[in-house]
Amino acid sequence: MTTIPTKICIVEDNFVIKEGYKILIDSISKYHVVNTYTSCEEALDNIESDAPDVVLMDLELPGMSGIEGIGRIKKKLPKANIIVVSLHTDKESVFQSFNAGAAGFMAKAVSYSDLLDGIDEVLQGGAPLSKEISRMVIESFQRNTDSPLSRRETEVLEKLAEGKSYSQIADELFVHRETIKTHIKNIYIKLGVKTKANAIEIGRHNKYI
Repeated sequence: MTTIPTKICIVEDNFVIKEGYKILIDSISKYHVVNTYTSCEEALDNIESDAPDVVLMDLELPGMSGIEGIGRIKKKLPKANIIVVSLHTDKESVFQSFNAGAAGFMAKAVSYSDLLDGIDEVLQGGAPLSKEISRMVIESFQRNTDSPLSRRETEVLEKLAEGKSYSQIADELFVHRETIKTHIKNIYIKLGVKTKANAIEIGRHNKYI
């Protein structure tokens, strides 16, 4: 009885990397790269007819971002397993990817053997993560439970630590800029600081963020 190969699509704008993944994956008889794309727009035009079981997705792409592309692909193909393979391994990129519907996240420096293991893992219902991503996720759940900050104040301090402006934070949290200023004032009082840099330093040192 012939086994139907697992269908895989690759969305990656670097030609060398894209072709490298394709050659590697097609060398495994149980896998078949049904299509490769350099942008989310191209992938979305064909994703339903491709009907991939797995999509390898870069984040920084021409036009639509990979994170937006993940959400749109999941709307068209809810059962598709999307693994992000990206240079951008910061906490925000990782969590935005998972919120959009990604099933795994691997750094672009991942070895070919680990990439193949990741595909195997996601097909078995797992969530493949590079070692550095795993560490980041674990640390995010190891915050100090004795933090004096409220949940919202913690969110605000995290976004300050990411370099966001007051206006950007207000937009992302769907509140007024003045509300953010009030939260920051309360953060300063609770942490006994007078500057953003000191607040971030204490927040990180004490694992409040």
